Amino acid sequence: MAILSKIRERSMFLIIIIGLALFAFVLDPSTLGDFFNSNKVNEVGEVNGEAISTQEFAKELEAYKQQTGGRVSEMQAAKTVWDNIVRKKIYKNQLEEAGITVGEQDVWNEVINSPSVSGSPQFQNEAGMFDEAKFKQFLADTKNSNDQLWSAWSNYMNQIKNNAETNTYNKLVTAGLGASLKEGENEYMIENTKMNAQFVYVPYTTISDSLVKIKKSEVEAYIKNNKSQFQVDASRDISYVKFDIVATPEDEEAIKNDIAELVNDLKSTSNYKEFLDLNGSDDNLDLSYKFNANINQTVANEIFAGNEGDVYGPYKDQNKFKISKIVEVSKMPDSVKASHILIPFVGAQRATPDVTRTKEEAQVLADSILTVVKARSSKFSDLAKEFSSDKSNADKGGELDWFNYNRMTPAFRDFSFTNKKGTIDVVETPFGFHVVKIDETKNEQKVLKLATFSRNIVPSEKTENEVFQKAEQFALAISNNSNYTEVAKENNYNLRPAIGLKVLDENVPGLGNQRPIVSWAFGRDVEEGDFKRFDLEGSHVVAVVTNKTEKGLMPVEKAINRVRPILLNEKKAALISEKMKGDNLQEIAKANNTTVRTATNVNLKNATLSGVGAEPKVVGAMYAAPLNKTFNDIEGSRGVFAFTVTSRELPTALPNYETNRKKIAEARKRLTFKMYEALKESSDIEDNRANMYVSN
Repeated sequence: MAILSKIRERSMFLIIIIGLALFAFVLDPSTLGDFFNSNKVNEVGEVNGEAISTQEFAKELEAYKQQTGGRVSEMQAAKTVWDNIVRKKIYKNQLEEAGITVGEQDVWNEVINSPSVSGSPQFQNEAGMFDEAKFKQFLADTKNSNDQLWSAWSNYMNQIKNNAETNTYNKLVTAGLGASLKEGENEYMIENTKMNAQFVYVPYTTISDSLVKIKKSEVEAYIKNNKSQFQVDASRDISYVKFDIVATPEDEEAIKNDIAELVNDLKSTSNYKEFLDLNGSDDNLDLSYKFNANINQTVANEIFAGNEGDVYGPYKDQNKFKISKIVEVSKMPDSVKASHILIPFVGAQRATPDVTRTKEEAQVLADSILTVVKARSSKFSDLAKEFSSDKSNADKGGELDWFNYNRMTPAFRDFSFTNKKGTIDVVETPFGFHVVKIDETKNEQKVLKLATFSRNIVPSEKTENEVFQKAEQFALAISNNSNYTEVAKENNYNLRPAIGLKVLDENVPGLGNQRPIVSWAFGRDVEEGDFKRFDLEGSHVVAVVTNKTEKGLMPVEKAINRVRPILLNEKKAALISEKMKGDNLQEIAKANNTTVRTATNVNLKNATLSGVGAEPKVVGAMYAAPLNKTFNDIEGSRGVFAFTVTSRELPTALPNYETNRKKIAEARKRLTFKMYEALKESSDIEDNRANMYVSN
């Protein structure tokens, strides 16, 4: 008891140590040292002033990786966990400000009302009703006897609590997203008011870009005045040359010759497994029957023309050289139709929790069914419906569709394809005991059993060394000549770009998951022009950092392609506006060497002008303009406009606008999926994960 007491007293200390130990596996060693020396050693980031501790992050990261069974990469797991923690803290902050609480009883009710709990036979009484006491006893037993399951249960409860809080908040917000009848009336008027107008349109394209000069200072000013549009995360651009380590023709010839020396030995042996093992075959022995279509079609006909005992090869099959001996020649259908009755037992694959029979009991039952159906095969269908656990076909009397040779498990396959129509017997597979009846067969043809020795085509040590030297020489040339593009061109190397890599990315275009390259590019001391060789699986890569962008406002060089068209149009609009003078549209059109156009049935909901396109700003101005008054110098999306609204047709008033009100309310509720993103954008989030995942 004293020991347990001390463990409890020091539990937080142990959690911290375990959390840091977990990170030791994923952090760069030098990064770990820097991290310990920082002022925020225990923080991964902050959300609205609330810290995300290293311990919290490590604990949730480890739980997530266990939950996913290692099916996601380290960085994918880290991103998901980070997003979940940020979401949780944002909602927590909102709930606290709103005074919303979700109690333990609310969470418990969510759990016991979920179908996976209330619908489980394990927690039901004799009447088939959910028994809360049984469920509580199960949890108590789990807590005392299965730490791993209890940990999973605790995580599930936390998830339920988070979901309950989030759902409560979302429901309250949604409840407030209604609409008034006045809004419904306004919507009706906007949708159904139609206007006719005349207008003059002078496109921006009438002025050549060469007549308008854009200064760098103007681009800088625009960026600063529109900061929210040009905020960027830190990124890196790199270029790289990939040196693939592939077998040369000489390497292939050497491998082929080595295998050729084994032909006579394979021909004389009958112990094929031993032969493959002793000589180092890269594929295991497979003595299943092969149809002509199952083997390499470039050699299939030649192999099938042989007789038992013949050895064919060496021959190339994709990235291998092979020699194959014909062990057996036979005939077999290419498709079989069969019926089965599956009798599973405890421990069999896919056995459901309600299966309680032992393996011995299952075999006895299968043998008993076999005795009955052998005496009266007509009983097979009824017995399948009664006893088979394969519910996908039990109602059809156990009847399976046509299947080919490689579809079923080996034992089921071998029985089905080597016996005649009408044969019935018991077959054991990993799923249990099957009572199998062969109903039909078709397309009998020649099949072979082949003992095949294979050797992967891999580069020789000499080839590997030569490729390594090429990569080293390229890196050396870069160090002597800073113009890496020129060096690559001189050597006829393919220089590939990877633009806009983010600090926590792991994929490099053209290379796949190469987190070490990204980590290096973001290193504290790595500058533009720095390079490094990376030794990958099957290749060497020499990468060069070509551009560094830090977090903040987008650099002018990167923003200019976005800003220049905007500034061009602004300056062109000013030039065009000088000519948009006149007492009427005809004078304005004449001054601009164009004509007066007509717009009919223009509507705010479809703000399109015939012959021009979508111009919401111009149509909006038309909606508010008095009739028969000329307005000029209206800047649109595609040019500058002058217009006169000649008529405006208002719709007939409705008795009430409830339908329109509901329409607005429903549209607003459909937008609630964007609510979290809005909350996130308005939150103060500090993400310091890069400090842990970047080498320095």
